[in-house]
Parts: sequence; C-alpha cells; structure tokens
Amino acid sequence: MKRGSTIFLKLAVILMGIPVLAMCIFLLPQIAGEAKEAIEKGSELAYVVYGLLTVMYISAIPFYFALYQSFKLLNYIDKNLAFSDFSVRALKKIKTYAIIISGLYAVALPFVFIMAEVDDAPGLVIVGMVPVFASLVIAVFAAVLQRLLKEAIDIKEENDLIV
Repeated sequence: MKRGSTIFLKLAVILMGIPVLAMCIFLLPQIAGEAKEAIEKGSELAYVVYGLLTVMYISAIPFYFALYQSFKLLNYIDKNLAFSDFSVRALKKIKTYAIIISGLYAVALPFVFIMAEVDDAPGLVIVGMVPVFASLVIAVFAAVLQRLLKEAIDIKEENDLIV
C-alpha cells in the first residue's frame, strides 16, 4: 500500500478526534452549566441531562483508545507489518472499545426515553439509538477483519513452512 494513502487515513483519524475533543471541552460543560441552572430552578429533568453527559464523557475514553489503535494499525501497515499478530491485536482492541461504547450508549437509552417523553419527541429515541448501532457496526466490522487477517496470517505461516 502506498504511504500516501496511509497518511490520508492517519489525517482522517486525527480529524475524527478533533470534533469530539472540542465537544468535550466546550459544548458539554456548557450543557452541564445549563443543567445546573435548571436544577436550581427546580427541574428534575436536569438530572437526566447529567446522566447523558456522564455517558458522553465516559465514552470519549474508549473512543480515543480506539483511535489510537487505528493509528497504530496504520503504522503497522506502513512498516509492512499488516499481516502480523500486532495488527490482529489492534483490531481486537478496536472491537472491544466499540463494544464498550455501544454498551455505554445502551445504558444511556433510558435517559433518552425520559427526555423524549418529556419533550414529546419520539424521534429523539431513534437519534439516541444511532451511537449504539453505529458502534456495533464498527465492532462487527473489526471482528470480521480480525478473523480474516488471522486466517491470512495462518495461511501465510503454513505456506512459509511448506517452502
């Protein structure tokens, strides 16, 4: 694989992390401040917002670990180690982090249901399910790649023993 394409993918990985970092630094604290004001006014819905914010902050941790593993995988490709156990381990970790993120957002779904009921917005539930299914798709994709890569490595090792 040409180095230019991995540079593009590394740039894409970095660009994926920047908006999440900006959201964690700027947007989520602003929402937390508004929720604090709502609690002072006597709104019980603000506690639901705190629950969602907690899940969002916690899910940023495995998200960045997965991005780091993706970056390492691209480095392995650059070093011609794409068909190695290192790559299989990186894909396994990406799969695990995606499952963790999916689980976290599945735990947050009751909060989304409460907010949808209070605001009378049933579409909010569908929007709340998007991160769950998106991260599950990533986990399944990483699992398939991991299995294919492991089989390719096994075939390569078998051929190396024959020759």
